[in-house]
Amino acid sequence: MRTPAKVRVGDTPDIRVVGPVTQTDIVQFAGAGGDFNPLHHDPGFVATSGFPVVIAMGQMQAGILAGWLSDTFGVEHVRSFGVRFVAPVFLGDTLTLGGTVASIDETEGESLATLDLVASGDKGPVVTGSATVVVAST
Repeated sequence: MRTPAKVRVGDTPDIRVVGPVTQTDIVQFAGAGGDFNPLHHDPGFVATSGFPVVIAMGQMQAGILAGWLSDTFGVEHVRSFGVRFVAPVFLGDTLTLGGTVASIDETEGESLATLDLVASGDKGPVVTGSATVVVAST
């Protein structure tokens, strides 16, 4: 088991940049997750939807953000993770993933940090959320 991260309130762990998002990325995620909504793969359907191009499914960005969280803090230290979908991700967008330590509390013998999370695309946030992770006691 990895040692819990040492962080303080206000810390912003290293960000991760992913992309640009390709049609192949979206199709691979659709295959893995079973989301075959035509908004994610059918340009003809998308043209009738009001979107300019194919969009990535929100769960893809949430999953990428979860990967950043578990790589940064260790999956064994993640106690909760929740997201809100804010805006679509389009083909060619680059995602920037990160978070800020909002608070640290001692609970049942563990130091638990609450993080404010964000995945941003080229035009701003696309997914926001929060997580609770075990961190080193101070």
